Amino acid sequence: MHHTYPVPADVNTVFARGAGSRLWDVDGREYIDFLMGSGPMILGHAHPEVVAAVQRRAAEGTQFFQLSEPTIELAETIAGAVPCAERVKFAGTGSEATLVALRLARAVTGREKILKFEGGYHGSHDYAVWAIRHRDRLDYPRIARPDSAGVPATLGDTVLVAPYNDLETTASIIQRHKDDLAAVIVEPLQRSIAPQPGFLRGLREATKQAGVPLVFDEVVTGFRLAWGGAQERYGVVPDIAALGKAIGGGYPVGAVVGREEMMAPLTVEALREGRHVFYSGTFSGNPLTATAGLATLGVLHRPGTYERLEAAGRRLARGLRDLCRMLEFPAFVAHEGSIVDILFTEAEVKDYRDTLTADAERGTQFRLGLIERGVWSPPGTKFYVSLAHSDEDIDRTLEAAEGALRALRR
Repeated sequence: MHHTYPVPADVNTVFARGAGSRLWDVDGREYIDFLMGSGPMILGHAHPEVVAAVQRRAAEGTQFFQLSEPTIELAETIAGAVPCAERVKFAGTGSEATLVALRLARAVTGREKILKFEGGYHGSHDYAVWAIRHRDRLDYPRIARPDSAGVPATLGDTVLVAPYNDLETTASIIQRHKDDLAAVIVEPLQRSIAPQPGFLRGLREATKQAGVPLVFDEVVTGFRLAWGGAQERYGVVPDIAALGKAIGGGYPVGAVVGREEMMAPLTVEALREGRHVFYSGTFSGNPLTATAGLATLGVLHRPGTYERLEAAGRRLARGLRDLCRMLEFPAFVAHEGSIVDILFTEAEVKDYRDTLTADAERGTQFRLGLIERGVWSPPGTKFYVSLAHSDEDIDRTLEAAEGALRALRR
């Protein structure tokens, strides 16, 4: 997930700079980059408008731990774009945003348990690191152990797990546990797996009927899948959502957004009434990040931007599918908007269990083959397509992909 990726020592490197769709390492090697900072660099590296805005802001002060004009303006922009965002609270990271969203849900409902989806990634805090990448067979909704050492085992009593894209099983778990459930949290696009038709709408209906808040983790999808994120793209509005990545323009950021009722425990009034949710972060909503975010969102909001992102993502996905077909490699190319992934499996990938059918070693060797051929997309990562990726970049990437696939034949 979000860590130093396990590439061999002879391939691993240290990066010196990035510009547009390119990265250069300390030895001067140039790569077409599809990691893109793990998603935030949706405009590409060192976008001139973002750089200029940050340079101006840096001379005026970068950190106050108080409200600033860029912070307010970014919050207003988010509130105008994201359907559920009646209120906005900034955080330092996406992990913090999901943590606070779940804390708010517990405070509002007075319940303690949460339901997440197998394979879903919601950051690295203690409540998030369950059923991310285990290989155990689950007796839904229980999971025996977390995917990280150092997490109290007792937290497992508060985390339930459902299979993504299986509405029937999920709805039955929600109904059965509704008196204990504080929230259902979901990546509307789970890693790179698209929701099946009706799944998110059915999930919204099931949570409403049970009186359980629905939390969208839009750290990846926010302002990437559409101006209004997954909520706009899929036409489903949660009670609360976590944002990150794109809204910071390449600087550390998170945000919790939601309906007024869900956000109320963060207010001064709630403090007076003894129902306050505490959250504070030194750099949350700092003016430098907000300035970079505003510059980024300003570019994203221009006419035709999302059409260009979609077209580039489609070009890469189609090219990879065509190559695998031509070279007779069984593969599933996941694609939604500007997010693309490839898994070497004959299965149609609809959930986490399907990803386990993929040939992981072949996937690793393919990604290492791309790196050798000047495309930075390490094992275990998605292809994040940015506005900086040109048709020529995509075509060169597909040439590298063909070379990497042919090398796998040897």
